[in-house]
Amino acid sequence: MTKKVLVTGGAGFIGSNLCQHLLENEYHVVCLDNFATGKIENLLPLVEKYPTTFQLIVGDIRNFEDCQKAVEGVDYVMHEAALGSVPRSIKDPITTNDVNIGGFLNMLTAARDAKVKRFVYAASSSTYGDSKSLPKVEDVIGRPLSPYAITKYVDELYADVFARTYGMETIGLRYFNVFGRRQDPFGAYAAVIPLFVKKLMAHESPLINGDGEYSRDFTYIDNVVQMNMLAITTKNPEAVNQVYNTAFGERTTLNQLVGYLKEGLAEFDPKIGEIEILHGPNRVGDIPHSLACIDKAKNLLGYQPKYSMKDGLKEAVKWYWENI
Repeated sequence: MTKKVLVTGGAGFIGSNLCQHLLENEYHVVCLDNFATGKIENLLPLVEKYPTTFQLIVGDIRNFEDCQKAVEGVDYVMHEAALGSVPRSIKDPITTNDVNIGGFLNMLTAARDAKVKRFVYAASSSTYGDSKSLPKVEDVIGRPLSPYAITKYVDELYADVFARTYGMETIGLRYFNVFGRRQDPFGAYAAVIPLFVKKLMAHESPLINGDGEYSRDFTYIDNVVQMNMLAITTKNPEAVNQVYNTAFGERTTLNQLVGYLKEGLAEFDPKIGEIEILHGPNRVGDIPHSLACIDKAKNLLGYQPKYSMKDGLKEAVKWYWENI
């Protein structure tokens, strides 16, 4: 029997990749998106190719009726809808809270009422806050450093309470600096890799915050899709009602990242390899270092990431060169 999956935020970077993978693997997919940050262009090929198995609902997770409509007849929820970005949350904490906590609670409640089998949601490595320990292990966190981080931690607490109180099956995936095809380089809060690529392709220097020695566990999109699929399909009872680091398990400094990007893009345009890199002040709310321990995901979900950071970067650079 064909399974039906709701992907909230399905027009976004991660959500559209999940929709595509699910449809290619013969799931029925419902996408709920208000296009606040997602793009219809990410979905149009899916609308055309899968007219009978893909349903797009234009709606807002802050509207409970939209959430109720979206979960009708759904087996699983992949909840990706959120307002990302630490700087955005510092500038406008109220909207970030409304979407990321209010909207999350709406979706959890609608999924509970509809007796959805499992609720898999996008958590965040920002939850580790000011914790100094490396690598990051799921049960050791610090104090949040931004409104965004608070909202993502509260989501984990709500999911845990719904699991204990209502018997729901929930799985949270703490994403670590996801990158890859369809990640938008043009928004005011563009992520570091697409932003740097856009600058380099224009023969401009990206601005590195600080000395460039801050490090991140950059995670290619296909590893994230793999984790989501493991989360909705696992039959291991111990794997449910947990939170998992979703990463590759290796850290790269911003200086190294720019070096890799220059090297990759120089294959298409040799002048990019000669660009001098500019540095600016550190950014408020940034965690200095981020590195995931992925042992829990390996042990309970059987996760084996397929793409290293460098392998993923090659794919991403090629995609950007062809598409922006």
